[in-house]
Amino acid sequence: MIKLDIVNAVVGRTNISRTKAEQAVETIFESLKGALGRGQRIELRKFGVFSVKPRKTGIGRNPRTGEEVSIPPGKAVRFKPGKELQGLADTTAGVAK
Repeated sequence: MIKLDIVNAVVGRTNISRTKAEQAVETIFESLKGALGRGQRIELRKFGVFSVKPRKTGIGRNPRTGEEVSIPPGKAVRFKPGKELQGLADTTAGVAK
């Protein structure tokens, strides 16, 4: 699914124009990015939680040369699915075989 699919779903379920739906979806995503940029936790009930976690310094390898590369510390966005979303994954796990 891509952003356009979300916009189309909003247009299909509401009586607003495509332009307004695009603005609404874009506003939501910008709000989410802004909150994560400030290190805030985003909790969407029945969906999941987005949070920013610190990432430690590490050592990686350049896949082409095999040379060791230092990975600087930073931050990473993490997602923990809610119970309802986890239940969805559990029911589709048997189908994906």
